[in-house]
Amino acid sequence: GARRGMTLNLVQAWKGARARLETAGLAGPVIDARLLVEAAADATRTDIVTDPHRPLTPEQEARLDGYLARRERREPVSHILGRKGFWKIMLRVTPDVLTPRPDTETVVEYALSGFPEHAPWRILDLGVGSGAILLALLAERPAAQGLGVDVSEEALAVARDNAAALGLAGRCALLRGDWTRGLDSNAFDLVVANPPYIATDVMETLEPEVRDHEPRLALEGGPDGLDHYRVLAPEILRVLKPGGRFAVEIGYDQKAAVEALFREAGAFNVTTIRDLGDRDRVVAGIKNPLETAD
Repeated sequence: GARRGMTLNLVQAWKGARARLETAGLAGPVIDARLLVEAAADATRTDIVTDPHRPLTPEQEARLDGYLARRERREPVSHILGRKGFWKIMLRVTPDVLTPRPDTETVVEYALSGFPEHAPWRILDLGVGSGAILLALLAERPAAQGLGVDVSEEALAVARDNAAALGLAGRCALLRGDWTRGLDSNAFDLVVANPPYIATDVMETLEPEVRDHEPRLALEGGPDGLDHYRVLAPEILRVLKPGGRFAVEIGYDQKAAVEALFREAGAFNVTTIRDLGDRDRVVAGIKNPLETAD
């Protein structure tokens, strides 16, 4: 409108972007605005503070306008930018993978808690997606090796890209598969998973960013959201070494049901860990250390 002919600087662009996203009724407009301005203007977070009056070029202004229009249509910032930070790593993301969420860092934190720094553990990540959990663990544990399994070839391509970008490709294999099918028994020290756990009839009530832009395959868990855990619980116990550990993400109201499935499958020390928002988030436990291999 009134600013035609004048160039926007970084701080004006950020304030304008924030106001535009607030008007559109979007949650988190302050951070979204900053991320989109940084990407559009090839700026860092520090630039906005130390060089707030740096002008945007006309191309950068146009790019920002395009980004904001996409965000107003509820496209996730991670898809607009093609990347998302998770734990201590940066991941490339596409519409073929679930955008990693801070809640899922609870899986990583718990898995690391009993994982000696130089242990040569073998990790299995079921439904590896972008690679978020597996690559965050490998980045922290230099002697570990990992296998990531996913049913989606497109997701695996993203995970392979991320592994290579992080210099971790030499310590992980990424394979297409149906959960644990074809994997040896008693093979892994740690199994992690963030399976699809949203009940079918809840899918339509999700935020548009998730419902319309995230892969349904990575979200939907059948009529009660628990279909995948029914398959996974006994299988996770099968592929773990005696004494090996597991940590799986759950929906906020699934603690009792998922704990029961793992106990039925023979897991020991089954427990649920809460996330930063104090919601039940991760069911964890171990395989009987005295169990003899078949």
